This record gives sequence, structure tokens and C-alpha cells, in this order.
Amino acid sequence: MAIEQWVKRDFQAGDLPLANGDVLVNARLHYHQIGQLNAPKDNLILLPTYYGGAAVGNHPWVGKKSANANLLDPDRYCIVIPALLGAGESSSPSNTHGPQAGADFPAISLYDNVLLQKRLVDEVFGEARLALVMGWSMGGMQALQWGSLFPERVGAVLATCCTARCYPHNRVFLEGVKAALTCDPAFQDGRYQTPPARGLKAFARVYAGWAYSQAFFRENLWRELGFRSIEELLAFWEQDHLGQDANDLLSVLATWQGGNISDNPVFNGDYAAALSAITMPTRVMPSATDLYFTAEDATFDAARMPGAELQVLESHWGHIAGGAGRDTMSHAQILNAAASLLSQRGQ
Repeated sequence: MAIEQWVKRDFQAGDLPLANGDVLVNARLHYHQIGQLNAPKDNLILLPTYYGGAAVGNHPWVGKKSANANLLDPDRYCIVIPALLGAGESSSPSNTHGPQAGADFPAISLYDNVLLQKRLVDEVFGEARLALVMGWSMGGMQALQWGSLFPERVGAVLATCCTARCYPHNRVFLEGVKAALTCDPAFQDGRYQTPPARGLKAFARVYAGWAYSQAFFRENLWRELGFRSIEELLAFWEQDHLGQDANDLLSVLATWQGGNISDNPVFNGDYAAALSAITMPTRVMPSATDLYFTAEDATFDAARMPGAELQVLESHWGHIAGGAGRDTMSHAQILNAAASLLSQRGQ
């Protein structure tokens, strides 16, 4: 459903101290805003972005409610979609100038992203209380970290196809796609003069095999996306990644690999304590066929969150099932879960 009114803005944060001791110079957080904050400042919904995705990728969760969809209604909520640092819209290797450009862009953590988002909420939205933080994949990892770090500010959390840390097999998967990209001689250790096209295309082809499930290909579900063959699907992935910057992809990939809800000064590596801080109503929604954010790992995490309910998406779409507007059945279940969480909070 089309969104009639939305705006994109940039929050200028100045020099941003990072968790690793570095400083991101002239940090900028790009975000979309759909709807307006109410007077009590309690109708804010935050939708952090996912790997490889722009802020507009979360728009399918938003729109006027209908009989068949519990869309997040911008007439009722102020919906904010902050873009990941490093991903090409907020401060990133591709849009930074000077000593931190390109391959010299500093390492960014999920903790850095969440703290910057909190500054946005505090300084632009007057320390509003979040009715819901909701995200898919790396967006879900950020949502869980919000709930863990700021339980007094977050009314509910919805995390789809993610875990609270990057588990070992997930890290190995990412090493594979990274190797496919960086093996291109044109990559030149990130100091390329022209895009490393062969590496980007290889990255895309390897990633496509992990993003969906074995059943997705066995049952020819790619036809539902309008493709006439698997090769057409792979060609689409190639074209999509040729439009992305290699250093941006690797910057956010490193953020993902380092993702851990307890790797911050608040919890100092105590994973159990970080999970136990998530006491607000929370829905953890893994896909039964996700090949890297596995349902087994998500189940382990959810069992240690006092406020969490586990709801597995029984889908053949693999990791893609958790994304906004991707798998029709999963999309409806996710929006129903969001409506349920908001109703629990009196929203």
C-alpha cells in the first residue's frame, strides 16, 4: 500500500565517539519519518534497517489499516526508519570524504548504531517513549539491543529472522560471501578506482543460495517473484548488488559479524544478563527454514528473555520470510504480531 506522506531527513550528530575508541567524524544518521509524534510522546515506532537495505525497504509495513492487514497506521503512529551506519544512506564508506573515506571508514558496532538512534529520539523527538521497536535481520538485532539497553523507554519489541548475536555458523556464512567479493583483483583491498563488478556479482550469487531455503528452490517458489528461471533470479541479484558499493557492503557485514547484545559497557560480555533485561512484551519470529539466523539459535535466545514469546514462521522462504512485504503469509503474521504487541501496551 502506498504511503501518501513521508519525509526523509538527516540527523547531524557531529563527531561520534565509537565503542572501539575511534571517532566517526561528522556523523550523519539518515532516517524516514511517516506520521507525527503525539502530545504525550508515546506513539513513536522505530523500524531499524536490515543488511543491504535502504530505509524505503521497511515501508511495506506501514500504511492505512485495511480489513486484511494490520499495517502500522501513520495516522496513529509516528514511524521512524533509521538507516544503518555504513549502508550508504547514513554516514558510510561511499559517502564520506577525507581520511575516513572508503576502506578507511571506521569499524561500527550495533551498539554504536543504537546509541546514535537514541540520540535521534532524544534530541529530535523530545525523549519520546517507543511504543514498539521492530526489525528484520540486522534490524531485529538492533530492536533486541534497544530492549536490552533501554527497557524503561521501550514498550514492546518485535524481532524477525534474527538472533541477539551473530552465532558461529552465521559468521562463517558471511566469511564466504566476503571472500567472493574481495577475491576480485579489482577490489584492491578496498581502494578500487572502479567498482569490482566480478566480485559484486559473485557475492550476489553466493548470497542468493543462503537467503532462501532448499524448499524455495525445490518448489520453484521463485516463480512467485515473476522469474522464469533460477538464472533470472540470480541475474536479478547480480544487478541489485552491482548498484551497491563494495566497501559499504563490507562495512555493514563487519557490523553484523561483531553483533552481540552483550558486547557493550553496560553488560561487559554477560550474554545472559543482556537477554534477561528484555522484560517488555517481545515477539521473536524466526523462520523455520532460515539458514543462518536459525530457529534453533533464536529459540535459545528467546527462552532467556523474560518478556519474550517465540513464534516460528513456517515458511519455505528462508531468511527472506521475515522481511517487509516479501512472503505474503509471513508478512501478515508479522503485522498481526505487531498489532498484538501494541494492543498489550494499550496502543
